[in-house]
Amino acid sequence: MLDNLIEFLAHCAITGLSLWLASFIFHGISFTSKKSLFVAAILLGVVNGIIRPVVIILTIPLTLITFGLFLLVINALMMLLVSALVAGFRVSGFWTAFFASIFVTVLSLLMGELILPSEENFAYPYIMENKGVMI
Repeated sequence: MLDNLIEFLAHCAITGLSLWLASFIFHGISFTSKKSLFVAAILLGVVNGIIRPVVIILTIPLTLITFGLFLLVINALMMLLVSALVAGFRVSGFWTAFFASIFVTVLSLLMGELILPSEENFAYPYIMENKGVMI
C-alpha cells in the first residue's frame, strides 16, 4: 500500500514539474501559486486515471475513424477540465491545451523512465538470486 502511495506521489511530482515547465514554454498557461500547481498536478493525475478512460471508451468510434488522433483532443480536454476546476491554474484556450498536453505527456513519460524504477528492474535481482530460474 505504501509503495503505491509513493509511486502516486512520484507521478504527481513529475506531472507537476512538467506542468511548471510547460508554463514557461506556453504563455497561455499560468499558475498563481505553488499550491495551485500542486493541486493541478494531483487533479490531472486523478482525471487521467478516472475520467479519461471513460471518455476514451465513449469515443471509440471517433478514435478509430481518426486513427487514434482524437486521443490528443481528449488529452487537451482533460487539461481544460482541470484548469476549470482548479483556482489559480489558467489555460488560455484549446490549442494551448492541445500542444501543452502533448508536451506534458512526452516530458512526463521521459522523466518517469529516468526517475521511477521499472518493474523489470525489481525482477532482475530476484532472477540473479535464483540463478536464472524464475519460480
